[in-house]
Order: sequence, then C-alpha cells, then structure tokens
Amino acid sequence: MVYFGNDWDEILAGEFDKPYYRKLRAFLKSEYATKTIYPPMNDIYNALRYTSFENTRVVILGQDPYHGYGQAHGLCFSVKAGIQPPPSLQNIFKEIKADTGIENVLSYGELTSWAKQGVLLLNTVLTVREGNANSHKGMGWEIFTDRVISELNRKQTPIVFLLWGANARNKAAIIDNPVHTKLTCAHPSPLSAYNGFFGCRHFSKANEILIASGQKPIDWKLK
Repeated sequence: MVYFGNDWDEILAGEFDKPYYRKLRAFLKSEYATKTIYPPMNDIYNALRYTSFENTRVVILGQDPYHGYGQAHGLCFSVKAGIQPPPSLQNIFKEIKADTGIENVLSYGELTSWAKQGVLLLNTVLTVREGNANSHKGMGWEIFTDRVISELNRKQTPIVFLLWGANARNKAAIIDNPVHTKLTCAHPSPLSAYNGFFGCRHFSKANEILIASGQKPIDWKLK
C-alpha cells in the first residue's frame, strides 16, 4: 500500500487495487530488482507527499524522471541539493530571471520550496530506467497520473496548470473545469526551449492568476 501522509491517501485509496496498478506494481518490482531505476523506490511519490490535494495551486507537468545518477527524487525537473541542475532546469531558471527578475543559483536545483508552497511537480510517468528516457512509458503510470489530474480538475479553487511540451499537453483535455487555467508552451529542454518556452512568462502569469483569485503568489526564489 502507498501512503502519502495527507489528503491524497483518501482521494486515491482505491487506485492501488485496480488491475492496471497491480500489473504496474509487478512490473516495477521486477525492474527495481534487475535494473537501475530512478528515482529511488521511496521517492517515487514525493510530488504527492510534498503537495497535498488541498494545497495544490499550481501544477507543473513533466515527462518522466531524470535518468542520470543521483538526479531524480520524485519532483519533476528537480534535483537534490549538490547535484548540478540539468539543462532543462537551467533553462527554467533563465526564464524565471527574464520573466520576474528572480535569479536562482544555477548550481542548486532542489525545488522542494516550490512544492511546499502548493506547486505540484508531477511527471506524467513516475519512473525510468537509467540512461533510457521514456523507458517506462505505456506501463500504466499515465492512467495513474490521469487520475491525479482528474481529481484536481474537480477542485473549485482555481489551479494554474503549466503544460510544457507534448507529453504535458496531452493531459490538457482532462482539464475542462472553467475555474482552472491552462498555460501551454514548448518544453524547456535545449532541443525546444527556443521554440516558445523562452518568453512564455508562465511564472509571472501564474502569479497574476493566483492573485486575481485571492490566492497567494508563488515565490519562485529557491530557499
């Protein structure tokens, strides 16, 4: 059984007995036993542990975890303190600086301070084989993360969804509650950042939307 330590426990209680999840769990048990898989098993659900359903105000959707040693720890785009931020995260910091003037140190990439403010840092797929991006795609995680997004879509407190890249935009159809806002653009990876991520101003726009709905803005400065 999976425990989050917050309101997600009740909301997602029945999900782990469904046939697709049982199949996914068996697959993951074999993968972790025979290959190097990221993030570490105990970190898979950190996004939901750090950011409760009730506190979620912004959702950033990633693709799948970083597949390099020591990088992934269950929050999309985040790396633990002491790990050099990968290029996508460096590009996120560049856009934050251009958009808001906030400068985050490019040698530090742990985003837990965002998560604790209500930014759900969710990948569409929550595990990956070392050195093999998208290697756990299609194994069942998409069904699970669809459920998470569907539950958030039911909230009547406005949420800002930041959908970067094709994998994230594929979830857009689930979000049809008019109280929520979807902001889409290219992925921040070096391959696509210049195709619309740079200049998207999603960080200031998200805060403008939050303030307009009576909510506190996100402090994008890492703590």
